[in-house]
Amino acid sequence: MARGKYAKAISDRSGMEFPYHEMMTEWNGSFVHRSEYESKHPQLELGTHAADQEGLMNARPDRVENDVATILKPNPFETIAASSGIINVSEFAHGRSTGDTVRFRGTLSTSATFNNPKNFDGITGSNVAKSAGYSITVGKRDSSGTITQTDNFYHFTVDTNTATSGGVSGGGENCSAGPATLTA
Repeated sequence: MARGKYAKAISDRSGMEFPYHEMMTEWNGSFVHRSEYESKHPQLELGTHAADQEGLMNARPDRVENDVATILKPNPFETIAASSGIINVSEFAHGRSTGDTVRFRGTLSTSATFNNPKNFDGITGSNVAKSAGYSITVGKRDSSGTITQTDNFYHFTVDTNTATSGGVSGGGENCSAGPATLTA
């Protein structure tokens, strides 16, 4: 190996002789004079680039489910006490909230309209099936005002009738509960 101030080296690029201490090694391994030195071009070292976002093939927008009526168990309505208009409604895992408006309907008739629920304990089915529906409170209420069983019961106060004796279930078979805007 050459040493000292008189040492010479041959450039790999030009083939010319230069002082050894003025020589440099390029990124590609070439041994060149500093006047010939070229740094690596930035485009030779591209950084990673995330792929462009692509839409899914055959994508469909999320759909909005239509409101539907829920079929209730037989005789789902229960009065709580005599002279009271409060009615408990049994609807398994209803998922409703206090303040929701619910309309009650009887069976579907052959003319594609809903019948009224059957009368029970002095409460008329037409009053229970009020077209505007009723604002509900979640939970089963007893005659002392205690509210329990919030998952499967809610209650409302009927407008014009009151119970004759209380503690009576009724309404008949295939009653339904749903939004006031639902039509047959």
